Amino acid sequence: MNYKLKRVFAVLFVIIIVAGWYLTLVGAGPIQPLKDRMKLGLDVKGGVYVVMEAKTDLKGDDLREAMEQTQAVIEERVNQMGLAEPVVTIEGEKRIRVELPGAEDAQEAIDQIGRTAQLQFALADGTIVLDGGNVKDATIATDNESAGYAVALEFDSEGSDLFHQATSQAYSGAVTSAIEGVDNKAIMIILDGQIISAPRVNEPISGGQCSITGGFSQEEASNLAALIRGGALPLELEEINSSVQSAKIGYNALEMSVYAGIIGLAIILIIMLVAYRAMGIAADLALLLYVIIVLNIMSAMGSVLTLPGIAGIILSVGMAVDANVVIFSRIREEIESGKTVRVAVQTGFKRAMKTVVDSQVTTLIAAVILYQIGTSAVKGFAFTFMIGIIVSIFTAVVVTQLYVGIISESRKFSKRSFFGIRADNTAVFTIRKELHFIRHRKVFYIISVIILVAGLVFGLVRGLNYGIDFTGGTMIQMDMGKQVKVTDVEKAIKKYDLSPEIIYSGEDNEQIVIRTIESLDSDKRAEVIETINQEFGTTDDDVVAEELFGPSVGKELRNNAILAILIASICMLIYIRFRFSQWKFGGAALLGVVHDVLIVIAFYAIFNVTVNNPFIAGILTVVGYSINDTIVIFDRIRENIRYLRKGNTEEIIDKSITQTLGRSLMTSVTTLIVMVPLLIMAGEAIREFVLPLMVGVIAGAYSSITICSPLYYEFARPASVSKYEKEVKKNKKKNKKLKNDEEKK
Repeated sequence: MNYKLKRVFAVLFVIIIVAGWYLTLVGAGPIQPLKDRMKLGLDVKGGVYVVMEAKTDLKGDDLREAMEQTQAVIEERVNQMGLAEPVVTIEGEKRIRVELPGAEDAQEAIDQIGRTAQLQFALADGTIVLDGGNVKDATIATDNESAGYAVALEFDSEGSDLFHQATSQAYSGAVTSAIEGVDNKAIMIILDGQIISAPRVNEPISGGQCSITGGFSQEEASNLAALIRGGALPLELEEINSSVQSAKIGYNALEMSVYAGIIGLAIILIIMLVAYRAMGIAADLALLLYVIIVLNIMSAMGSVLTLPGIAGIILSVGMAVDANVVIFSRIREEIESGKTVRVAVQTGFKRAMKTVVDSQVTTLIAAVILYQIGTSAVKGFAFTFMIGIIVSIFTAVVVTQLYVGIISESRKFSKRSFFGIRADNTAVFTIRKELHFIRHRKVFYIISVIILVAGLVFGLVRGLNYGIDFTGGTMIQMDMGKQVKVTDVEKAIKKYDLSPEIIYSGEDNEQIVIRTIESLDSDKRAEVIETINQEFGTTDDDVVAEELFGPSVGKELRNNAILAILIASICMLIYIRFRFSQWKFGGAALLGVVHDVLIVIAFYAIFNVTVNNPFIAGILTVVGYSINDTIVIFDRIRENIRYLRKGNTEEIIDKSITQTLGRSLMTSVTTLIVMVPLLIMAGEAIREFVLPLMVGVIAGAYSSITICSPLYYEFARPASVSKYEKEVKKNKKKNKKLKNDEEKK
C-alpha cells in the first residue's frame, strides 16, 4: 500500500472513530444512542429470575420432549405478563431458567410461572364446552391435504361426548361469533385466557379423536401440540434458584462502573502516550476504535449487558493494550539494533505478529471454555471477553500498524526520539541491567511454596468461606431507610430458626443483607419479609434483592469449574505443542497455570474471602491471562535459542526474560489500572469479579517470569549438562576462594 493510500485510510479511520463515538453516545436520525439500544440485564434493570428443576425419572428423548413442552407453556405465560423481553431457556437436562426484566412483584411472577395452566375449549360465542382435563394427548401429525403438518387430539370418554356436542353445535352455524376474526363455526382453544388456535369445524366429530389442520410448519404444529398437551405443566417443577433485583442498586452500580471505565481508559491513554510517544498516539486511536466496536457489536447481536459483562469489557480494554505493547517493544529493539525507523517498524510488526496471535489465541481458548460451561452471569463476562480479544487483534494488526507505518514514513515524525529512543540509542522505560532469574529460581520456588502452604493450612483449619452459590441458601437485602441494629433484626426473625448472617450495606449502612444456608422458597421468604415489615415499618417496595440458591446448583458449579479448567488446560497444551513443536514449553506453561490457580485459592483461604460464582470466572480468567503472559516470554526464548550464537540455556532464558520484562510489567500495570477504579467505585457485584482477577493478574505476571521460565530450564537441560554446570559453579567458587586467600596474603 502506497503512502497516499495509507493517509486516506488513516483519515477514514479518524472519521469512523469520531463519528462512532458521537453516534454511540448521542445517536443521530434512526440510530439511537447506545444506552437506548443496549439491553440491560436483571442486575442493572431490576427484575426476577428463577431456575426450576424438574422432578422426574424421565431420561433421554422423553425427558427432552417433556422439558420442551414445559418450556413452551411457561413462555406462553410470561409473554402474557407484559414484560419487556422475557427469557425462558432450558439449562442442562432438567432445569428451566426464566428471566423477567422489569418484574416488580417477585411472588406474583414466581406463582404465575409455576401454577397449573388453564386450558379450555370454547364455541365462537365464548361458551366453554370442555377443559384441559379432558385431553388425553396431543401429537404432531402429517396433513395430507396441504402437504404440511397437523395436530392430532385425543379426548377421554367424557371429553369425547362433550367435544361431539360442541362440534355438532358449531357445524350447524347456529352460533354467533363474539370475537373479531373468529369464524362462527370455529372451536377456540384457549390457554390462560389467550386464544392459541381457532380451527373451523368441517363436520361433527365423534370417537374422541380429531385433527387440527391449517398448513402448519413442523415447528408450529409441534409448539401447538405442546401447549395443548401442557394444559397442566407436563413436569413437576421445584424452585432451586431465584433472584429478585431492585433497579435502584443496579443503575447505581452501572453508573459507577461506567465512570470507573472512563477513568481507567483515560489513564491508559495517557500512559501509552508517555511511554511510547508517537506510537502511543497510534495505540490510543486503536483503543478508542476498539471500545466502540466492542460495544456496538454487543448491541447489534442483542447481547444483554450485565454487571459482570461490564467488568469483562473493561478488563478486555486492559488486555487490548498487550498486543500494542508487544509490537512497540519489538519495534524499539529493532531501532536499537541499528535499523532505520521505517525498516524497524516493518520488521518489528512482522516479528511481533506470531507472539500476538499465540498469546491472544491461548487466552481466547480459556474464554471459550468459560462461556460454554459457565452460568448466565459468567457467560456474560466470557462473551464480552471473547469479543474483546478478537477485536483487539484486529485493531492491533490493522489500525495500529497503519498509523505507526505512516509515522515511520513521515519526514517530520520519523525521528528516533518520537519512538522513545534516547540520543545514546537506548529506549526509555527499558531495563538494561543484566538480571539473573534462573540463578535465583530456588528463592522464587520457596516464596510460592510458603504462600501455598499458608493457604493449605488456613484451608484445612478454617476452611474456605463458601457463599450460598456453593453451599445453597437464601439472601434477602432490604433498604431500612435508616440504620437499624443487627441484634434487633435477629430478634425479629428469631422464630424462623435461620441462624442468619446479617451485615450492613449501602450508603450510611441503611441497608441490611440477611444470609442463611437455609433454602427458603418464595412463600417462606415472603413470610420473613412480612415480619421485618411489621417490625420496622418497611414495605415490599423496600426489598432491594432476594436470592435462593439450591445446594445442587453449588455442587454443579464446582464440578463445572473443575471440568472447565481441565478442558481449557488440555486445549492450551495441544495448541502450545503445535506452535512450539515441543512439550517442554507446554508442560512448564501448564504447571504455571496450576500455580496461579492455587495462589488465587490460597488468597481466598488466607483472607477468608467469600467463594461465590465470581470465583469461578476469576479462576478461569486467571488461566487465560497467565498463559498469555507466559507465551510472550516463551516465544522470545524460542527465538533466541534459534538465533543467538552465544550463551548457554541459563543465559538465553535470563536474556529472554529481561528483553520481555518491560512488556510484562507494562501489560500487568495497565490491566490493574483499569481494575482499580472498578474496585473503588463500582458495586459489590463488580468487586466480587474484580478482586480475584487482580490477584490473578499479579500471580500470572509473577509466575510467568519466576516460575514458568525456570521450570522450562529444568526440563530443557539434560542431566549431563546439569552435572557440567554444577562442576563449573564449583570450580568458580574454588577459584574465587583461592583468589581471596592470595589477596589476604
